Amino acid sequence: MQQSLHSPKSQSSSASVSDSAAQLSSLQQTYTVIPRVRPHTPLLDAIDTPSDMNAFSTTQLITLADELRLFLLYSAGQSGGHFGANLGVIELTIVLHYLLDTPQDQIVWDVGHQAYAHKVLTGRREQLATIRSKDGLTAFPERAESIYDTFGVGHSSTSISAGLGMSLALRYQGRAQTVACIIGDGAMTGGMAFEAMNDAVQQDADLLVILNDNDMSISCSIGGFSRHLAMLWESGYQVDISDSGKPVLCQRPDMQAFDRRKRHKEMRDVPQLEDNLFKAIGFTYFGPFDGHNIPELLRVLSIAKQVKGPVLVHIYTTKGKGFAPAELDPVGYHAISKLPAEIHNESQSKSTEAPKQNTKPALKYSQVFGKFLCDKAAEDDKLLAITPAMEEGSGMIDFARHFPTRFFDVAIAEQHAVTLAAGMATQGVKPIVAIYSTFLQRGYDQLIHDVALQNLDVMFAIDRAGLVGEDGATHAGVFDFSFLRCIPNIVIAAPKDENECYHLLNTCYEHQGCTAVRYPRGTGTGAAIEQPAQNYKIGEAVIESVLGSNDAPYKLAILAFGTMVATAQQAAESLTSADALIECQVHVVNMRWVKPLDTTMLESLLAQGVTHIATLEEHMVMGGAGSAVNEYLLNESAAFKRQRSAIGNIGIADRFIAHGSQAEQWADCGLDVEGVIKQLKQLLS
Repeated sequence: MQQSLHSPKSQSSSASVSDSAAQLSSLQQTYTVIPRVRPHTPLLDAIDTPSDMNAFSTTQLITLADELRLFLLYSAGQSGGHFGANLGVIELTIVLHYLLDTPQDQIVWDVGHQAYAHKVLTGRREQLATIRSKDGLTAFPERAESIYDTFGVGHSSTSISAGLGMSLALRYQGRAQTVACIIGDGAMTGGMAFEAMNDAVQQDADLLVILNDNDMSISCSIGGFSRHLAMLWESGYQVDISDSGKPVLCQRPDMQAFDRRKRHKEMRDVPQLEDNLFKAIGFTYFGPFDGHNIPELLRVLSIAKQVKGPVLVHIYTTKGKGFAPAELDPVGYHAISKLPAEIHNESQSKSTEAPKQNTKPALKYSQVFGKFLCDKAAEDDKLLAITPAMEEGSGMIDFARHFPTRFFDVAIAEQHAVTLAAGMATQGVKPIVAIYSTFLQRGYDQLIHDVALQNLDVMFAIDRAGLVGEDGATHAGVFDFSFLRCIPNIVIAAPKDENECYHLLNTCYEHQGCTAVRYPRGTGTGAAIEQPAQNYKIGEAVIESVLGSNDAPYKLAILAFGTMVATAQQAAESLTSADALIECQVHVVNMRWVKPLDTTMLESLLAQGVTHIATLEEHMVMGGAGSAVNEYLLNESAAFKRQRSAIGNIGIADRFIAHGSQAEQWADCGLDVEGVIKQLKQLLS
């Protein structure tokens, strides 16, 4: 096997691979405990920019990988965040920054939850503990954060399109720079990736795509594409790369060292590697190679980056590599919370122990959905459930186990998920699409054209609505009211708590037509779920409370949507308390439905002499639920025009909200209780 190296920074690279096997086995470490004390990392500490690695030998690069892995373990313990994916690409990240002349050469990460090592090597080592915290580093690459972050990401399957755009622009400008796209096998299931590959061949673009194959996205990868990769891996052969960059079929040298389980139960004849999917599309294909073998990566990528045209290098890695618990449970260790503070002595432990309570812990909204799904499926055999690779996140594990023939995980393919549901609905079954708000944006045309336009009986369970905390702007679900309510033939519900969420799910399921139930990330208020499931009247709001004197000069109606009902109630109690400076009566209204609005309720409030109306939502103000209220009152309500009641909309201003805790984000937007009270006082004044 060819052992020469070709460094782009120096033709006489100091790296030597003659004793690579011995070095690799003796220096790579596996850990079982996350360190609480900052580890000793002298090589890593010497790197402020990738060019600081220029003179490193192969032995030093392998040692650096060990130090970087240990540092990431320590950092994750301090800050929490994405975990397994980052440990799996440490060697690849080091080799890419060693071989490429970044930031002139472009590294494009797909999704970006595996870019922590990249952040460390590009001048952000000491800031890594701030990741996902307010005013700290983002959880994903972000162009405003570093010149080494070439493209902002957070959603999957974008890297090849973005990298191709960079490559074509560089070619147009006559600039000879390498563009390398790193995409996981899970992200490769997204149709956008294949659209980009097709165009890259058509454009004959110089583009290096590195497929990081670990049989995982967040969960285990599924489908025909994953099966194809598994057969390439299980063949025992690889398409090696010659000194001249030509494909050479040979037996893979590491089969004994990597004799893992069969990735798929089906035993099939292995196709000839020369006829693999990537070559059929028109890419030059090399692989699969061991993505944790630094000497091998150096050899392969140093040549591959010089090959003209679209090139794909297939590497296989282990998610959670180097941390034994994560290797055994890659799903559970996809992300972790920061470690709790250590208790140093028994007396301190006793003094800080919280009193035990008999209260049942609040359910997560995803658990409420999972419970509804199983309960409803048990009584209705027409129910089918679809998810685009979010089985765990959407709370569907129990349903998938109990009703496997009615569960459809379509991989990271949101557009397909929506139209698949539309097709199912034409045949008399009732599909439910479980999808995050931010990912439904990717299936918007299908939602309009394939579901709503045909008035098909499809229900959308929209998770992670509103602000989502540390994942930041890329994952915030703050646009769905706007883009949903303008679509004809759709009903939109926004529950205030777990119990109402359960019953609204049931109500929308029973409705014939396109429906959406929108609920937030995290746990609810602790509301118990009442049985049996109820059917609420669609488009009917509920008066939660009326506080203050009927003789007060100001009468305020707070029209709250979703989980903002609780905030509205607390704000109302403050405004009507004995020490309040403004004398007012406050109606707290749980609107419950964004579409259709309860216009009868609005007219009733006006008839009772309401002088001020405030809408409250965890959503963008522009085009949101408050806008729907404005449209009705200004265009259709004669009473509103006659009385000229004051109206204000409370929500998220016209900007993207930076990452931080949910509480910090609410405060930043004025959606915490204090912020809402302040805005209500301004309206009343």
